[in-house]
Amino acid sequence: MKFGVVVFPGSNCDHDCYYVLNDVMKVKTDYIWHKQDEISGYDCIVLPGGFSYGDYLRTGAIARFSPVMKSLIEYAEKGGLVIGICNGFQILLESGLLPGAMLRNESLSFVCRDVRLNVENSRVPFTSCCKKGEILEIPVAHGEGNYYADEKTIKMLEDGGRVVFRYCGRDGKASKEANPNGSINDIAGICNEKGNVLGMMPHPERCSEKILGSADGKKIFNSIISHLTR
Repeated sequence: MKFGVVVFPGSNCDHDCYYVLNDVMKVKTDYIWHKQDEISGYDCIVLPGGFSYGDYLRTGAIARFSPVMKSLIEYAEKGGLVIGICNGFQILLESGLLPGAMLRNESLSFVCRDVRLNVENSRVPFTSCCKKGEILEIPVAHGEGNYYADEKTIKMLEDGGRVVFRYCGRDGKASKEANPNGSINDIAGICNEKGNVLGMMPHPERCSEKILGSADGKKIFNSIISHLTR
């Protein structure tokens, strides 16, 4: 089993993802430089958080044209597992692997705090070790995490069970206070139709050890590994 973590100019969570996968989860992990166009041999590829290309134009707008993305899109279309975290989610949207777009946070301020997520779909590879309705505590850190899509797209996501995570309170219910960015329908993470591509704004790599205050993020990586070792 081998994971790959893509590194763009401006990525700042690449090492965090590498550390959790390689040292905490004990799975072989490589860095993949954004200029690589050969990514075969990987079982899962991670697009980490950060500020790829300084977030010029729009978040993820330039990274979408990096040489690695053509290969990544082909990899995903063939069923390869891809998880985009924060800026990685933004890049997946820009590349068309996931629908919708990211707007500035409703507060127009950068938000960095722990949030709670309701696991809406436990049938995808990224949540196979979770229960539907389970609440995870995972931090966010972003200025443009306000997920938006038109009414038709939102209906498609909701009806198709493609909303994987939703911001919620302690009771598991959505509320304005629990939503850190104003994201439509309190959406925190979505998947593609096949379920092999996940985009999420919260950072599971930042809470995969109890010493950090929560190890809930580890459940997502455990889910991926469990799925791959079936």
